[in-house]
Amino acid sequence: MRLKIVAFIVFSVVSLSVNAQLEETFSHRGEYGFSVGLGHYFGDINPNASIGHPKFAAGIFYLRQLNNYVGIKVNGNYTFLGYSDSYSNNIVQKVRNLSFNTDVYELSVTGNFNFFKFFPLIPQYRFTPYLSAGLGAIYFNPYTTLAGQHYDLNPLKTEGQASPYSLVSWVVPIGFGLKYNVTDRINVFSELTYRFTGTGYLDDVNGNYAGASAFDSKSVAELLQDRSYIFTIPNITTPIGIKGRQRGNGRNDSYATFQVGISFNLHEGYNCPAYSTY
Repeated sequence: MRLKIVAFIVFSVVSLSVNAQLEETFSHRGEYGFSVGLGHYFGDINPNASIGHPKFAAGIFYLRQLNNYVGIKVNGNYTFLGYSDSYSNNIVQKVRNLSFNTDVYELSVTGNFNFFKFFPLIPQYRFTPYLSAGLGAIYFNPYTTLAGQHYDLNPLKTEGQASPYSLVSWVVPIGFGLKYNVTDRINVFSELTYRFTGTGYLDDVNGNYAGASAFDSKSVAELLQDRSYIFTIPNITTPIGIKGRQRGNGRNDSYATFQVGISFNLHEGYNCPAYSTY
């Protein structure tokens, strides 16, 4: 029995020593990869944060590790967003009848924090949850359809703006992910990222109605600024787009993505020791 205990202690000490030597020998310097998944919009046309209508999302990234836990990542992401008042159970929102779609292109830099050490060559350190947060910019351009025709909404100034709103905005992505090493070169991961934006116009809806008189009669802009004219419902004025009446909530929009992907460890990420010939 004593011999077994001694053997176990010796084995444990040797294992710890080997792992410590491996940690000193190998250093995970970073990775690059891609991901695909789903994105969802939250804003004036989805005020209750429903997640029932996701759309396509994809991304690429380059991560450079600064130490065992902290890294800097450059991200390029594409997200297709869209929503419609017709999805709502609220009758007033259904009557408002607004909708949009937009392609969102994002470039951001984030800091990554691993909860555990991550060494692809060491079995005990092949998995880690991680957090990310950073700052970036997005380009978007909301559009909708009318009588089967595609119309960009920004130049129509549907809320009577003096000039079109900017199609570029800052974005703050905050994410949580899980990463697992499959081979010495390949990792798989999943990541949920929520993005705060600096615009309320991802959906072309933010402020108040300008009223029909602010637009040329029967113009596309007039027909799209208030689309409630197709409804006739008791006790609800039709159309509802009276000048000064609330059209949006005035808050900035946001969106989230859930993606899964593959990453490849950088070749130079492992500092092998020099061997002496003497």
